[in-house]
Amino acid sequence: MEEYLVPTGFGEDEFVEKKSRFIGRVWPADTEAEALSHIEEMRKQHYDATHNCWAYIIRDGATRFSDDGEPGGTAGMPMVQVLQKEGLFNIVCVVTRYFGGTLLGAGGLVRAYTKGAKIAVDAAGKSMKRVWTALYIPCPYPYYERLKLLCEDMEAVIRDTQFTAEVELEVLVAAGKCKEFQEKLTDMTAGTVETMVLGQEYRAFPVKDAKGSEQP
Repeated sequence: MEEYLVPTGFGEDEFVEKKSRFIGRVWPADTEAEALSHIEEMRKQHYDATHNCWAYIIRDGATRFSDDGEPGGTAGMPMVQVLQKEGLFNIVCVVTRYFGGTLLGAGGLVRAYTKGAKIAVDAAGKSMKRVWTALYIPCPYPYYERLKLLCEDMEAVIRDTQFTAEVELEVLVAAGKCKEFQEKLTDMTAGTVETMVLGQEYRAFPVKDAKGSEQP
């Protein structure tokens, strides 16, 4: 099973450009039917909008977009390009425009719809879908902070923590990094901490942005 990025959840943001209001929204969508359902929902909700432009990318499926009445190539394609640049799959984006009376020109429209898609993606956050190995780790308290740092360095997810006679953690590690993680843990604790493999899961978890903070 391959790993790839998906939106963490629903994201929404908006801005005003020369009195035109742009509302960008993003949803996870595993199928075209699901993507089209979100698009139709926005058409009904914003029936009075000037345009409801959209784009979606379904992994192992279709990539489609619509300018919804805007000049060709100024809305849907720029939105697709944002999703592609962000490396996202199974995602649908709708940017709604309420015209403010001032024409933006082709270049201005491209910039506006690009921004609308980008701020929606940023609001949704990104998650990496991959095979994870679940580990049970009973950790003595003196090693707890160092173990958390190791998890951070290797992009492992601490799913559960119990504070008993020692700290008992359930940690998800990318399957391809599990052996390296275990070896580093052994070196760090001089072999005093051992792990137990609980199984494997194929699912998505939020990834961190360039500043090191977890995305929503």
